[in-house]
Amino acid sequence: MDIEDVWARVPGEAAGWLRELDPGHRHSGFEPPRRPDAAWLLHAMYVWEEGLVTTTHDDVHQSMTAAGLTGQSDVGDLLEGAMVTGVDLGRSGDPGAGWRRLRWRELARGFGEPVVPDGALPGSRCLRQGHPAGSWSAAIRPPAEGCLDRESWYRLIGVLLRHSPSGAGTPCQAYYCPLVTADWDDDTVLAGRLGDAGGLYDHPDMGSCPSNLWPEDRSWVVYCDWDLWGTKVVGPTALVEAVLTDPALEAVRLPWSR
Repeated sequence: MDIEDVWARVPGEAAGWLRELDPGHRHSGFEPPRRPDAAWLLHAMYVWEEGLVTTTHDDVHQSMTAAGLTGQSDVGDLLEGAMVTGVDLGRSGDPGAGWRRLRWRELARGFGEPVVPDGALPGSRCLRQGHPAGSWSAAIRPPAEGCLDRESWYRLIGVLLRHSPSGAGTPCQAYYCPLVTADWDDDTVLAGRLGDAGGLYDHPDMGSCPSNLWPEDRSWVVYCDWDLWGTKVVGPTALVEAVLTDPALEAVRLPWSR
């Protein structure tokens, strides 16, 4: 069944309650305050199993450019002379053979730094020793910006199913911010069932998972900011604890996050 058959466009006013909670961030997704608890899912990163290298993603790009092996399609909207950091924007996932999952905690412990610095949110201010000059080692696939990784998205939906009284039949709505849709005039909101939410990840009209996902009763909210490397899950403490303790997910509580 096509995703368009199970998730239908509804009036943008459906996201109005989120706009009231966070009036300044429509463009990149609405951040809800903890209601009553919250955790941040850290977008997955991967490391080449044979070990790290000092060559960076930008070094590789510069070498390929010098050899005439790159084009604009290789770097998207990269401005001329800009650094290639290695951070993807939008969807990401397990790169396959030769790579293993690299936990943020593992890398932070090796560098002797916090997973997320005090007062920061998961993003470019994190794990600075992993990209001290801006570009990551070419042997690391760093966390994607703006979208939870595919494997974590499906795992999260599974957790939400177990913590929603109506399970797969839970009516839900999904909001996509203008930075995803390029529609600055109308809010893009889709309505469907939680049991079909996994398929939203690869919606053919979107380049990302939803910026916000919530059930009809608003008992929990998922928030994925287009500018961050983390996805916030807000809701009952039992749900948040399930996210924090799930072995396939990596999440942290950030006391300074509202």
